[in-house]
Amino acid sequence: MNRVARTESGFVLPTAIFLLVILAALGGYMVSLSRTSHLSSALDIQGGRAYQAARAGIEWAAWQVVDPQTQPPTSTAPCPVSPTTLNPLAGTLAAFTVVVTCTRTPATDGADAVAIYQVTSTATSGTPLGVDYVERRIQASFSK
Repeated sequence: MNRVARTESGFVLPTAIFLLVILAALGGYMVSLSRTSHLSSALDIQGGRAYQAARAGIEWAAWQVVDPQTQPPTSTAPCPVSPTTLNPLAGTLAAFTVVVTCTRTPATDGADAVAIYQVTSTATSGTPLGVDYVERRIQASFSK
């Protein structure tokens, strides 16, 4: 019996390997994109929590100044000890360290003596230069 030589062999294997490599690369890219999306979403939530923790620091300082039980209405209250670290907060803000600074400047409003309070509250969580680090700083001023 005579055999006829075949010239069409081995064409499917390189094509299959090429398709597998392309599909693996696309799958890896999709996993990377999904991870980045989840990290971005988590950091966005942490940023909102950091803002709320910093706002809690501002409200704490304002209450220290205007609390009618500790300060008579006619007095000019001193600032809370500056800087003050508020830690731990409760609930979802427990991971944050809040540092509050306050400066008091005497002023006059016509014939009345008033005090202007400049309060800065900084909330931080995570390690600096780390992927999970978040910081928010809020400043407020009020007078009494």
